[in-house]
Amino acid sequence: MERVVRKIDVFDRSWQDQANCLGVDPDLFFPERGASTREAKEVCRGCVVRLECLEYALANGEKFGIWGGMSERERRRIRRARALARRRGEPATA
Repeated sequence: MERVVRKIDVFDRSWQDQANCLGVDPDLFFPERGASTREAKEVCRGCVVRLECLEYALANGEKFGIWGGMSERERRRIRRARALARRRGEPATA
């Protein structure tokens, strides 16, 4: 199976105008510690700009909230995997 890779400009925020979360209460995406993230991730699930949102959060070191359907813990795993791939000289897949 061929993997399609899109180049995303993390400085361009025009994608936000197409986001499913536009108009949704922001508190949903910043739950209290230990609270469920399920509802926020459900909003993200079918979003056409989910990848742009995720890449924005990764590029800007967003430490809190759900971005691109992922929690900070999930984003931290991606950052670690990418850093390891760079050290090994491999292309980043996450």
